[in-house]
Amino acid sequence: MNYFFGFSHWKHGFVEPFFDQKPIFINPLFGQGHLKKALSNGLNSKKYIYIWGRKSFPDVERYAHTYRLPVFRVEDGFIRSVSLGSDLTQPYSLVVDSRGIYFDPTVQSDLEVILETTEFDEELLDRACKIKEYLIEKKLSKYNVYDDAVLNFPSDKKIVVVPGQVEDDASISYGAAGMNNLKLLQQVRSNRPDAYIIYKPHPDVLSGNRVGQVDPDEALVYCDRIVTEVSIDSVLSCADEVHTMTSLVGFEALMRGIKVSTYGVPFYAGWGLSEDVHFCERRTRTLTVDELVGGALLLYPRYIHPKTLQKCEIEELLEALEVERKSYKKSLWMKVRNVMSRKSQMLIRRFKGMM
Repeated sequence: MNYFFGFSHWKHGFVEPFFDQKPIFINPLFGQGHLKKALSNGLNSKKYIYIWGRKSFPDVERYAHTYRLPVFRVEDGFIRSVSLGSDLTQPYSLVVDSRGIYFDPTVQSDLEVILETTEFDEELLDRACKIKEYLIEKKLSKYNVYDDAVLNFPSDKKIVVVPGQVEDDASISYGAAGMNNLKLLQQVRSNRPDAYIIYKPHPDVLSGNRVGQVDPDEALVYCDRIVTEVSIDSVLSCADEVHTMTSLVGFEALMRGIKVSTYGVPFYAGWGLSEDVHFCERRTRTLTVDELVGGALLLYPRYIHPKTLQKCEIEELLEALEVERKSYKKSLWMKVRNVMSRKSQMLIRRFKGMM
């Protein structure tokens, strides 16, 4: 049996298909400690421990260290779903990391080891190249929630895209400490004074589910246009450069051959593919884009099929996602469900804020 800590109740059924053994979720009530709850449910030195993201459980982690229990950290993968995670939608990919987690550069992760040490053979690179081309052709990304649109920008200026992020996200806390969306915009304007800067707020922030809203009037002091509720592919198709803290948009831009500048330390920085303000000394290798794709999308995550919820390869998931995305665009019920989910999440946050 495996013991899972930090997984909110709505995630319980969603993560189960990714694991061979039935998870035991530890969500104590009425002040009971996590370790005490786990021990009363059979935790011993022969079990495995799984923790969501970078959540901290000091007593559990001390117990694991004392008895040499494996500890894995779990997070959404890079190709997640149709619609947002904050809308409580089923993820179709997860990463399970035995060392750290990909968004925390302060500790070595399994992904970093994969990228630093793997000898990528021709078969894997050919597969990675096809995955990259399929993602670009079908305009698939992490969430796949917005429609495509034709955007018109000045042809006589360099187009720089700045993707907004969720400001209380762990990837910012660990990978870009001290920055926020407004500071990023200010820095980009300073670095590219003559460029046409496009700011694209994060979809979770636009939905009202997460923190990171920049007042439009304030943002427009440093950018030329704010683009919302269109696919990221629509914006990237016009971009000359992407400037980001740690956003996955930087990875998607690299796949498209777009110049990327990072102001934090995302997993794709430090491999000779981007211009980076900060460096991770452990990353000593120069990679190709296909090697990066092979490590990040083929070797690191786990995938399940949207229909069967059985484990599958990424190629099967991408084909199923394309079908599901088309159905989503035609489904009034799915859109209404997501709106209701957003409203309920906002009410829950307001309630917690009053406590």
